[in-house]
Amino acid sequence: MYQKTYYATHPESIFGATNEELRELYHVGELFNEGEIRLVYSHFDRIVIGGAIPKDEKLFLPTQTEPESLKGKPFLEMRELGAVNIGAGRGKITVDGEEFELGNKDCLYIPKESIEVSFESFDAENPARFYLVSTLAHKRFSAKLITAEQANKLYLGATETANLRTVYQLIIPGVCESSQLVMGLTTLETGSVWNTCPPHIHERRSEIYLYFDLDEQARIFHFMGQPEDTRTIVFENEQVVLSPPWSIHMGVGTSNYNFVWAMGGENLDYTDMNVLDICQLK
Repeated sequence: MYQKTYYATHPESIFGATNEELRELYHVGELFNEGEIRLVYSHFDRIVIGGAIPKDEKLFLPTQTEPESLKGKPFLEMRELGAVNIGAGRGKITVDGEEFELGNKDCLYIPKESIEVSFESFDAENPARFYLVSTLAHKRFSAKLITAEQANKLYLGATETANLRTVYQLIIPGVCESSQLVMGLTTLETGSVWNTCPPHIHERRSEIYLYFDLDEQARIFHFMGQPEDTRTIVFENEQVVLSPPWSIHMGVGTSNYNFVWAMGGENLDYTDMNVLDICQLK
């Protein structure tokens, strides 16, 4: 069912870690493949992430495969899920018979206890590309489509600091009800390359970034670790970084780009963060 399982780590796990060891722990690649759904499991707040690219046929969210006692039960029996279409092509998600159409950067919140979830593209030659994030849920809310136009927008940064960006809050209190999933999307303007700078730490939540809309030769240099002991991992288009609660998270690209951010954990407070001064980093 899962392509890989990522285990939770202690801050000391990166002391002396090689580049390959860091990538093994926090870097997720090859999440998107045409004609299939791929899922990976993270022990950071039990978050599951995935990619779905439907072509000629529908793709269905799989049922559980383990442990044996849960085999065959709905994937969302005790989970909620957010899906964002990062592709140029339009797509459709059907949740227990209810259909939702998603254009580029549109998001669908899919609630706990949903049984059958399918993904389709309107044009197999220009398919939708659905990015999926799922967290545990204690309550069932309503499925909701949030378009990019309906998102709560924050305009942050400046051209002088190369971080002029628009934050689209998609699944967040006041826009869409959820148990613990908070999700949104950030776009950087041409000439801006820094995200979330200066960085911050969420002690009570884990955060995950999907970097996308990067040219083939472009790269993201993602900074992680504790403020006094930072590390860097290099990312290509449509790759994901897992950020532990004890780690900073910020990145810089060789050009502007977009990224989907998602959080799961103890609360839904977007401002629950320890903001750092850039001079604190070492």
